[in-house]
This record gives sequence, C-alpha cells and structure tokens, in this order.
Amino acid sequence: MGYLSPPPMPAPVVVYKDVGGLVSDYEAFTERYRRENREVRLHECRSACTLALSLPNVCVYPDAKVKFHQAYNAINRETDLGVSSRLFASYPAAVQARLGYLTREYRVLTGTELIALGMRNCEGGATMIAARKQRTPTTRVASALSEGQSAASLASFGDIAHKVQSAVATALSGAGDQTASIRVAVADRQPISGIPGEQEQTNQLPDSPPLPPRRPTPEDFAALDSAPLSPAYLQLISGAQPILGQQFVRTVASN
Repeated sequence: MGYLSPPPMPAPVVVYKDVGGLVSDYEAFTERYRRENREVRLHECRSACTLALSLPNVCVYPDAKVKFHQAYNAINRETDLGVSSRLFASYPAAVQARLGYLTREYRVLTGTELIALGMRNCEGGATMIAARKQRTPTTRVASALSEGQSAASLASFGDIAHKVQSAVATALSGAGDQTASIRVAVADRQPISGIPGEQEQTNQLPDSPPLPPRRPTPEDFAALDSAPLSPAYLQLISGAQPILGQQFVRTVASN
C-alpha cells in the first residue's frame, strides 16, 4: 500500500513501500490525513513520502527505512530549492538536526534511529489481542443410571448393595465359634466340540517336498542324436518352399 492509496476510514494508512512522486500530490494527501487525524504507519518511505513525518499521528516500525533527498524538476531534472526547503521545514526539529540539510543523493534514517529521535514506534502502541473465554472446569461423574431410571431406583440399588455387603461381612466374621460357609456360583465352562473345520493342531513337520526331475545325462543326448529322422519329419508342409538343398536334406537324413 502506498501513501497516495489509503484504505477506507478509519483504517490506518500502512505504507509498505512508497518511492515518492509529485510533491504537490503528497502535500494534498498529507493535509487530508491531518484533518482526518488518520494514523500513518511507515515501513519504507522515500522522497516526497517523507512529508508523513509532519503528521501528529504518524509512527515508524523499527525496521523501517526513510530516505530523504532534495526535490527536483521532473522535466529538466534541476534541483528545486524552494520545494526542497518546504520539505525540510516539515520535518520534526530532531530529524532536521540529524539530517542537517538535504542533498541530491539519498540520506537514510532507519526506524530505530527515528524512534530514538522521538518518533512513535508502531509496535509500541496498545495491541488488542482476542482472548479466549475461560471455561469453568466441570467434573463429570460416571452414573450407573440408564435411560428412564430415577434417583429412587438408584437408592434401592444402594440398599441392596448395603445388604449384600453386610451379609458378606457377617459370613466372613462368623457368629461366635461357628464358621459360616460362603457359596459362590461359578459358571461351568464345557469344551465345545464338533465345530466344522476345526482340527487339532500338531507339531509334526510337513512332508518332504517332491524332488525336481532328473537332469538328462550325456548318454541320453547321444541317443537322441543317433536316432534316425522319420520321413514325416523330412516331408514339406503343403504349400511350403524348401530352404535347404537336396544334398543337405540327404545328409541330415543319413545322420
């Protein structure tokens, strides 16, 4: 966002990078921001943009860079001493004392330096932080009540539990020298048999895998080579043309 392109009110004008322009345009916007008491925040500001330092509601970031130089005529590029004097007079007295005067070359002051000279730090103002609403910690207690149960039914369960507890205590302590017996019902688990597909697992090793077929011996190959070729092997297929001459066919047949 540039100095000459402000957002709608009342948002501040945040100057990320402005390289300057016609001084008259910047003077007009500076007076507008002064009337609106608009806040202007500077990151990088050059040339005519430095008029922002004359505003009462201006601030700079610590890493900002503000670059000053003399004004010049845009047509013949000659220095305009009158406009340069207006620029220099608009700066705060501490900035004027630090610069001394303006030159055609840029003279740069960082945000940290300007803050040391009395300019307001944009990061030093009040910052509004959205806070999360504190939730009141709640303790959830597991309840044995099911849907439709009431507190009265829960009380009846409590009475039964108390009676059971008393009976167990009496049985354990005994009455006088008598020893009371406690009967405990235990479900008798019977092995389930006859399930289809279930077989008893054993630790026996599997049968040996079958051996690969025997590799033919050289004698087997010799027997194949010495076997005579049948006439059907030497007979041409219908419609085929012979490739080898008759002498080769006879030689193969004789072997």
